[in-house]
Amino acid sequence: MAVTSKNAASKKREQMKKILITMAVALIATLSASAQKYALVDMEYILRNVPAYEMANEQLNQVSLRWEKEVNEVTKEAETMYKNYQADMVFLTDDQKKKREEEIVTKEKEATDLRYKYFGPEGELYKKRQSLMKPIQEDVYNAVKAVAEEKGYQTIFDRASSQSIVFASPRIDVSNEVLAKLGYSK
Repeated sequence: MAVTSKNAASKKREQMKKILITMAVALIATLSASAQKYALVDMEYILRNVPAYEMANEQLNQVSLRWEKEVNEVTKEAETMYKNYQADMVFLTDDQKKKREEEIVTKEKEATDLRYKYFGPEGELYKKRQSLMKPIQEDVYNAVKAVAEEKGYQTIFDRASSQSIVFASPRIDVSNEVLAKLGYSK
């Protein structure tokens, strides 16, 4: 019986050690997590207050409207050609019909190609947006990074793009500090 109680006591000590080690690890993890500093920024707010961003957006809107008008004109030409073809169809020979149909198809393809050239995934609008917005985005990123380094933040979240942030204290929002780094004080 004495041997059994020694084994039971030994097992209890091992269990207690495991529990204490687990609690120590949990305590250390909690302390290290709470020691990290984090902040929030509102990128929409920041970009609304950067005049270069607003000017770039306006420039993109203007060029987009101009290109859309050009595409619509070519599309309208194809529609007009088709309506004229339908009206004249009874007077046309088979060769004339075939020729007009080919012209209409060519014009429709021209409109489609033009739309793709301007508005496609790697189109002119995409390239223009990249050339205008990338320098602004880099400036904002560098300002956010500078604020993080100065204040000792390990992480800065964007509250505008994060749907999981339900509430955040305005005290941890550093958007105005980022604007000040960019030279736009609020």
